[in-house]
Amino acid sequence: MNSNLSSARAGLSTRQALIVTTASMGFVVSQLDVTIVNVALASIGRDLHASVAGLQWTVDAYALAFAALMLSAGVLGDRFGARRLFVAGLMLFGVASAACGFAMDATQLVAARALQGIGAAAMLPNSLVLLNQACGHDDGLRARAVGLWTAAGGVSIAAGPIVGGLLIAAFGWRSIFWVNVPLCVAGIVATYVWIADKKPEQQVQARGIDLPGQILATVALTGFVGAMIELRPLGLAHPLVIGGIAVALLAAVALVLVERRASAPMLPPALFRDRTFNSATVFGICVNLTYYGMVFVLSLYLQRVLGHSPLEAGLAFLPLTGGFLLSNLASGVVVARFGSRLPMIVGALIDAAGFAALLFVNASTPVLALLLPFLLIPTGMGLAVPAMTTAVLGTVAPDRAGTASAVLNTARQAGGAIGVAAFGALASHSAMAESAQIVIGVKASAGVSVALLLFAAVLAWRAVESKRAKDDAAPEAISVKCAVKCGTGARH
Repeated sequence: MNSNLSSARAGLSTRQALIVTTASMGFVVSQLDVTIVNVALASIGRDLHASVAGLQWTVDAYALAFAALMLSAGVLGDRFGARRLFVAGLMLFGVASAACGFAMDATQLVAARALQGIGAAAMLPNSLVLLNQACGHDDGLRARAVGLWTAAGGVSIAAGPIVGGLLIAAFGWRSIFWVNVPLCVAGIVATYVWIADKKPEQQVQARGIDLPGQILATVALTGFVGAMIELRPLGLAHPLVIGGIAVALLAAVALVLVERRASAPMLPPALFRDRTFNSATVFGICVNLTYYGMVFVLSLYLQRVLGHSPLEAGLAFLPLTGGFLLSNLASGVVVARFGSRLPMIVGALIDAAGFAALLFVNASTPVLALLLPFLLIPTGMGLAVPAMTTAVLGTVAPDRAGTASAVLNTARQAGGAIGVAAFGALASHSAMAESAQIVIGVKASAGVSVALLLFAAVLAWRAVESKRAKDDAAPEAISVKCAVKCGTGARH
């Protein structure tokens, strides 16, 4: 039996479990706010007089700041310490959440949501680093820990609409933001109690901050997502839409050129020379784009087409919670036994089957008919995401773990923001009635999702190394390392 499987079966120690739980708290609050706001959109729109585009910005202001700044947060975590950045993120997220709860108009809410995104960007990549450090970079323990970490985030994603519906029914939409404050305080206390402050190595501390790269990445993401949000109300020929796309393309090209020449690039070119890293990152984009885009559209569908209240809409998403919990927990064991490739492929196919079932919805579809897709989607996603994360962490040296996890999660959050913008545009107002357009948007979004997830499955099959190939290569790699060490020892 290989050591990875043995360590995974042995399980985490009590201290490791406490560290994983603490790191997961940051993941929980950051992911909870991705979906909890969806069931509040109708209430926010009525209270703050926001249009569909304004509601999209309420969702995407968070996602954009989250995605654009995560890369720098990962580099800062590698340089100054993951625990410091994790705590700073929790503090900022709590303050921003309170500001969201007190917002008096849509502009204030969007600004506060962006501030939340900055805090989330500091938390997420560094929570993975803390988890990786707790497991001593052991592959088997890391697979188990990532499964638990992802389960916590997955359940919070799925539980967001339910929790949001309950809070809105009892206290109003502002309460969905205020609830984050005590969670952040608890996370800060737990971090100081259970996680030691590990200082980075000297050569890691010497890395600079890639400010030009950060600015270009932010401009590229904001320009493209902004153009997608305004595409439906303004039209493709509008100067703002054309300008947004043009600025995004120019910034993306400039980013590639700048990163190739930077002494301390935010996007290290060396990371992208690994085929597994590249495929897992694209895989993550496809998974997040389809899920977050569809949840946004389905929230509109449940409330504006089927006429359900926020609480009823939240309860309709209840099957997502169970699917995420069970599949995430199972994924850690499956990855330790079979590697990342198989669960990524199978998960993507199950996910695609769930979206395919949404192709048949209409304006009178009963909520019970959504049970099958609401079980298949989280089951597939929950199986695939921990495997994808484990694959990425296994491709880099420990001192690059923060940067690598930041790249992965930046790509995923960018995919989610694009999904909300693109799928929201498909469901936005046109010449036909709003309910009819939303139904068309659900079907079109489901079709796009199926295609992207099938592509993701093929990508994982072709590009991610199988468990057998990795095990066969391990003895050779060990021999090479031993030869290098022995040679070095002989010279000295």
